[in-house]
Amino acid sequence: MLDRLHIKTLAKAQISGNIGMLVVCGLLMGLIVSVASAFAWVVAPAFGISFILIFLRLTVGEPPEVSKIFDGFNIFGQALWLNIQIGVLTFLWSLLFFFPGIMKSYAYSMAPYILADHPDLTASEALQESMVMTEGAKMDLFVLDLSFLGWFFLVMITCGLAAIYVVPYYYAAKANAYLDLKARQCPINEF
Repeated sequence: MLDRLHIKTLAKAQISGNIGMLVVCGLLMGLIVSVASAFAWVVAPAFGISFILIFLRLTVGEPPEVSKIFDGFNIFGQALWLNIQIGVLTFLWSLLFFFPGIMKSYAYSMAPYILADHPDLTASEALQESMVMTEGAKMDLFVLDLSFLGWFFLVMITCGLAAIYVVPYYYAAKANAYLDLKARQCPINEF
């Protein structure tokens, strides 16, 4: 079982003092994706991997840097193919009813983290590893997401202003959840 309190406490400590740079990194990636609007679906997965890498590095005390926002492009093809696979598979499972689609989306949710952490894997291998990693933890991941519902509501009522804090907090928590699940499989943390 994921220790939500521990994960969220770690996330708060990790983003403390780094909010400004994390927001700058996120805004730059968002701006680039927006400018490339016609190709956003093509570049967004690589930026997603970059964002994940920034937060995985943050968990080990490495401060965020703007120069790292393109690191996900080192595995551009794998990131794009993983995103396509997750989208298609989740859609197909959703056709069976809403619930299987949600369950599969959580089964696949750690694949981008696995790919970021292990760029030598193929997209399909990262997807398979995610399904193994999340076995028995999908409900914990769902509850972790639910625990941010109030925060996301705060973002809405502040017209996005609270996102300055909430987005880094959420992504730091997700990175810590990944590391927790990874540690269960392999006690040695490679990252």
